[in-house]
Order: sequence, then structure tokens, then C-alpha cells
Amino acid sequence: MAAPPVIIWKQEVERLLHYRDLVPRLEEALGKFSRGDSAEVIQPVRSILPLQKHNGFLGSMPTYMENDGVLCTKLVCFYKREAGSTLPAAQATVMLLDPEFGNVKAVIDGEDITGMRTSAVSAISAKLLMRSGAEVLAILGTGKQAVTHYNVFTEMFPFKEVRVWSRTRQGVERFCRSVSGPVTACVSAEEAVRGADAIVTVTSSTEPVLFGRWVKPGAHVAAVGACRPDWRELDDALMKEAVVYSDSRDGAMTESGDVILSGAEVFAELGDVINGTKPAHREKTTVFKSLGLGVEDAVSAQLVFDQWKAKAGLP
Repeated sequence: MAAPPVIIWKQEVERLLHYRDLVPRLEEALGKFSRGDSAEVIQPVRSILPLQKHNGFLGSMPTYMENDGVLCTKLVCFYKREAGSTLPAAQATVMLLDPEFGNVKAVIDGEDITGMRTSAVSAISAKLLMRSGAEVLAILGTGKQAVTHYNVFTEMFPFKEVRVWSRTRQGVERFCRSVSGPVTACVSAEEAVRGADAIVTVTSSTEPVLFGRWVKPGAHVAAVGACRPDWRELDDALMKEAVVYSDSRDGAMTESGDVILSGAEVFAELGDVINGTKPAHREKTTVFKSLGLGVEDAVSAQLVFDQWKAKAGLP
């Protein structure tokens, strides 16, 4: 009989998961995903169940990596909250299963896995697509994803200035207290992004908050919010002017309102650039549309589980 599953809580995930270990694993996983080899990654587009009474959705994200022996699924509830709501915008749980026997090996709190793998993939997009010598980073949004993006972008790149904007002063003040380095608070989104070399949008907005006329030619944008087909963060002008990349072409064409409503073409997946099958147009304005992949959760959860076993002295 299989042993009961290990439960790994948030505090332990925080101790076990580090960008220096996570980023290379995610780069490898993105490359495997884009090769389309079913022995490497089988992952359907996220299944969504509406929670109409609560203005939210339940997403199911299963992934099987046959060659690596990894079977995983994430369950994530995300919501369109009213301004000032104290309820969480998202809650996630990740499960690792034994692919041969089918039992659950580990149940892992998904908050930090989701935050860190999402921000790490945005940083990978900047590593691949951002112009060299970038000095100014702008972050639109001040929630948990904004903090994780600040952490990994400032860890990986030597920005001279980081600007932040939120619709509320309280959000900006909370963000400034949450990060360990310098940040410039801006009173408008336009002020934050004018002249920025890299822009991260991590808002809960359903209407555009970033406009192409504000964006410096050759800037790189990592667009993380607006994960529904009728939600937007970026306007048509930016989407049509930029070279658009995504983590998953199918996901972007199914879930991203920024892509669907603008009619923009997805030029390539990040994995295509990693694999060398599509170029990185660093000299042009680029947009990376992030939807989040089950394979990102799978390799992140496996990394946490491996680290947990190592600390426990288990094989």
C-alpha cells in the first residue's frame, strides 16, 4: 500500500524554492513544451469552471512528463474582486502523483509556486527578448505577483531604477514596504512606463491599463494579468505594433483577451526561442503574454519535493 501523501505547507515552500534553482528548470521545461513531443510533455489547455456566485473561476492544470516520470496537477481558484476586498484574488494547490500507481505523493501549497514560477518565466522572457543595457523597470500592479516580479527581476538584472504604479496609494505603500530594495512610486501608469526599458503588467484589470503610445520603442513588456478571453491589460496599438510571444500559443489563442480581442498574431512561444527555432527580436518592441503552464507548476513542485526529500534524508 502506498504511503500517505506528504503535505508541504507555504512556509516550507518559501524555504525550499529559490530562483537560482528554478529558472534553469523552467527554461528546460519551456523548451520541452514547445517541441511538442508527447513523451516529454502532455498538457492540455487549462480547463476552466466558472464560479458565478463568487465572480470567480476554478482552473484545472494537469501535466504528464513521461520521460521525467512527473505527473502533476494544479487546482487554482481565481476571482475578480471588488476594489478594497480583503479576500484573496487567487488560491492554488499543487499535487504530485506517482504515474505508475496513481497515488498522490505530495500535496503542496501553490501560492509561492504560482508566484515564483510566473515571475521566473517573465524574467526568462526578458532574458531572451529585452535589449541589453536595460536600466529602467516599470511594474503596473502592486499585489503578490508584483512583489515576486520585483524580486526576480532585480535579482537577475542590474536595473538602475524600478518604478511602480497602482490604482490606490495604499497599494503602492504596501508594495514599497514589501520589497527589500529601492522603488519609485508613480502617480500614474503613464508616468511609470514612459522611457522604461522593461514593463511588467500584473493587474486585475479587465480593461487596458498600458497604451502603446506610452511605450518606448524597443521596450519589452511582460503581460501577466488578464487571463480570460474578455479581459485586457494592453491596448490594440501596443499589441499590433509589438512582436508577440507567449508561453503557449494555444493558451494565448484560447484565454488571452489581449491577443484575441486585438487580433494580434502570436509570433512564437518562448520555448521556440529557447530551442532556436524562432528568433528573439530584441531590436523591436516585444510583448510576452503569460498565461501560465501546467508544466511550469510540475517542474516547480517536483523541485520542492526533491528539496524536501533531501532535507529529510530520503531517497
